[in-house]
Amino acid sequence: MAAPALSGRAGSAGSLGNSVGPELDFRSAARMEDLNRLIQEFSKHDQREYDDQRALEIHTAKDFIFSMLGMVQKLDQKLPVANEYLLLSGGVREGVVDMDLDELSVYARGTDYDMDFTLLVPALKLHDRNQPVTLDMRHSALGHSWLSLRLFDEGTINKWKDCCTIVDHINGTTNYFFSPTLVADWFYQSISLVLLEVQKKPQRGMPRVEKVERNGTIISVILGVGSSRMLYDIVPVVSFKGWPAVAQSWLMENHFWDGKITEEEVISGFYLVPACSYKGRKENEWRLSFARSEVQLKKCISSSLMQAYQACKAIIIKLLSRPKAISPYHLRSIMLWACDRLPANYLAQDDFSAHFLLGLIDDLQHCLVNKMCPNYFIPQCNMLEHLSDETAMLHARKLSSVRSDPAEHLRTTIEHAKAANRLTVELQWRGSANNLPSPQSDAGGENQPDDRLAKKLQQLVTENPGKSISVFINPDDVTRPHFRIDDKFF
Repeated sequence: MAAPALSGRAGSAGSLGNSVGPELDFRSAARMEDLNRLIQEFSKHDQREYDDQRALEIHTAKDFIFSMLGMVQKLDQKLPVANEYLLLSGGVREGVVDMDLDELSVYARGTDYDMDFTLLVPALKLHDRNQPVTLDMRHSALGHSWLSLRLFDEGTINKWKDCCTIVDHINGTTNYFFSPTLVADWFYQSISLVLLEVQKKPQRGMPRVEKVERNGTIISVILGVGSSRMLYDIVPVVSFKGWPAVAQSWLMENHFWDGKITEEEVISGFYLVPACSYKGRKENEWRLSFARSEVQLKKCISSSLMQAYQACKAIIIKLLSRPKAISPYHLRSIMLWACDRLPANYLAQDDFSAHFLLGLIDDLQHCLVNKMCPNYFIPQCNMLEHLSDETAMLHARKLSSVRSDPAEHLRTTIEHAKAANRLTVELQWRGSANNLPSPQSDAGGENQPDDRLAKKLQQLVTENPGKSISVFINPDDVTRPHFRIDDKFF
């Protein structure tokens, strides 16, 4: 299926030459150069710079989370011993993975945390197949699936049968279906138990556990390290190598990433995440996620389009938060469709962020009016099918107000970013005044962290803005760096 026929380039005047004056947006009469400047200003405030101390705090929090998961694995041996996590920059609320936001508590950067991450943790792995993976979608909406443990060995079934719903067949056989809600119950209880034990024996330089909260099937952990607060949204998933049969036809189409990255990089694997369809059974239904592929596709998206996407995302997170019918993930899908639809040389223009922002707003409004937003990887799956006409039109009218005055909404978004940064700086100053322990100040003598590690981590962060990071971990050895950015290991 080809990319959906959404709206084309945002209308503008003044493109016939310099003689007619500055280029204007036809709808709002805003000057394109002014919108570009506002988007650049937002990007400056949204992309925080990290010094050596902050980089070391990031590394300390990461190691703490991985150590905790190693201890969870040792509780009952349910998790794979050698596991492969996917660490994504940004929390679930930022749309880095396709999950429903209506069950999530509201957290705000600056008020509740300074940096946020999503960590996909495979509870089960099926990595020994090269052929297309066929899932049991007979009971589910498109893009969702039940998961029978018949695909796994007897030992795996015995480990996880207490996290399954059971179906007895007429022929006397029993089928165990992996339950996302029961897995989330187990995961939250295990993480809470481990953190309780860890806090009974605090060590110098150990992060402060400020919050552990279950949000639907996600476990949100906020850690304090020195003067930084880091939010980890930890998601139990099922990891597959290969490609699902339901998305096989997508590979037959032409895409914007053709010739830039290999098909093998794009289809290296997928996940089932614990989210169900609008009418699905929460205790049985999982949602297909292509987060690993999206990490690769981001490498092919121009910086100007990414800046427009981030600015547009910040606007809609505030504007369309109630009722929670629209997720930032919808906007991400729209951006990927636009990349397929529009010429690469057009999308590569550095000074076209304003055009891209207006186009994304137009496309999202078009999707709402028509209640149609195809999943990028499974185009036959309409992610807005469940919306009521009333909710769709309510959000479309809100977007119309943005489209009428994008400059004012950008200014508001900039002020929100500035306020969040001021809160972060203020809390850091208070922490310093109160002598809050940092990993560097607490770890004295032979335990002093190697400053080279902090510098290396800072370099990774600054040289890879917005990129997602794969992480490999052995629970018996969490002392070695295990970042992978794209195909490089650190």
